Amino acid sequence: MNLSRNFTLSELTKSDTAIRKGINNNPNAEQIEKLKALCENILQPVRDHFGRVKITSGFRSVELCMAIGSSANSQHAKAEAADFECVGVDNAELADWIKDNLSYDLLRVES
Repeated sequence: MNLSRNFTLSELTKSDTAIRKGINNNPNAEQIEKLKALCENILQPVRDHFGRVKITSGFRSVELCMAIGSSANSQHAKAEAADFECVGVDNAELADWIKDNLSYDLLRVES
């Protein structure tokens, strides 16, 4: 299922931990709509500007969040967050572009 022109549901829900531990990491219809908004408003514009976007963590069910030591209240569990990088683009440059060009709730830069 496509969430935007270049992002799929499977890309935003893939988790080796979920597979290894047999955790259901399938979002419900409301969460899928939120993932679509995330892709259309953040990830797709980033891809359109920088090229390839590598999702390192997208949607995580509450059970998956707990299994990896995250919070059940994580924005990942609410389908409102994704960790990603753009190959060949410095994280600070990426964050500056997002800050200057997109509307978002929380922007966290990890080095």
